[in-house]
Amino acid sequence: MAITSMTGDGRIPSVDVGVAGPELTVIVPTLNEEGNIAEVVDRLRHVLSGILWEVIFVDDDSRDRTRDVIRQIGATDHRIRLLHRIGRRGLSSACIEGIQASTAPYIAVMDADLQHDESILPQMLAAAKNDGQDLVIGSRYISGGGIDKDWDEGRAKASMLATRLGQFILKMNVADPMSGFFLMRRAAFDGAVRQLSAMGFKILVDVLASTKTPLKVREVPYTFRPRHAGESKLDSQVAWEYLMLLADKTIGQYLPVRFVLFSVVGLIGLAAHLTVLAISLHLGVKFVVAQGIATLIAMVGNFSLNNWFTYSDRRLRGWGYVKGLLSFSAVCGIGAVANLGIANFLFGTEQSSWWFAGIAGAAMSSVWNYAVSSVVTWKKK
Repeated sequence: MAITSMTGDGRIPSVDVGVAGPELTVIVPTLNEEGNIAEVVDRLRHVLSGILWEVIFVDDDSRDRTRDVIRQIGATDHRIRLLHRIGRRGLSSACIEGIQASTAPYIAVMDADLQHDESILPQMLAAAKNDGQDLVIGSRYISGGGIDKDWDEGRAKASMLATRLGQFILKMNVADPMSGFFLMRRAAFDGAVRQLSAMGFKILVDVLASTKTPLKVREVPYTFRPRHAGESKLDSQVAWEYLMLLADKTIGQYLPVRFVLFSVVGLIGLAAHLTVLAISLHLGVKFVVAQGIATLIAMVGNFSLNNWFTYSDRRLRGWGYVKGLLSFSAVCGIGAVANLGIANFLFGTEQSSWWFAGIAGAAMSSVWNYAVSSVVTWKKK
């Protein structure tokens, strides 16, 4: 059926409303998953037969042919959609953007590596649609669920430890809060979205800790399978960002966790600053020169630590690292001028010792460094 209406310029456009929108959107974040895309689509087509569905692949600027494969399949199947992100990374934020790009009343999230058992999606949808569940989780840690016997033992233990840590901050009892495989009502997502931290790779923990009202939750067992193709994205950064998420959900409502980390890095830089200053003075270097050397070393050290830890989700690499260091140095350079002037002035007074002068100079530039570098060096894209 078509609906027509008159426009301002006299044209009469025709709008086709004969095709219903999807009931279920499956969000699949991707990063270099070329070898898995076709298999994911084939399996979804099989298990979701009879359901109005679509899949949105949210790609974090893959360097292989991931997007080409998605576009090729999507050219003949309107249910296959692609959201290409440039300058942004992270599974959690990818899921959030994918969900926001969908209009379906039910949303599922699963990985592209086929470790999640897509065959239980109809059961998960039925639990939400027919049984009134707000959130249905594919769980490895309830009766009937499990992990493939070939899974690395060390990784399995790390997963269990992370699960226990996550359960400390949750507002409900969930056996597998670390699961990346779940389905939820859009209304439940909308109730949590403004409180989401969007940090790291564990979006379910973020959702569970951010909801304002208790959710009706059911866990459905499945066996976590080995990766189908490609390489695992798990590394030390994933673990660190998970800890950042837990910290943000614990103290974030009182004090931004990024500010806390920046302050800790600043204290480390201050200790390095004073150490270099003391050694330089002991070697007979003039104070103004020693203060300049200490400032430079502390500046480079602070940039490196903040780039690795405080802004791990916006970490600069390669040429970006060099440009970031230059911009950070430029930002800090203005504070360094005040640093040197105030420290040298205080050191020249009879009432001030070298360490007090050094601390005062470093403190003068620290506030400027944080405020400006967060929007210049590690700006959001």
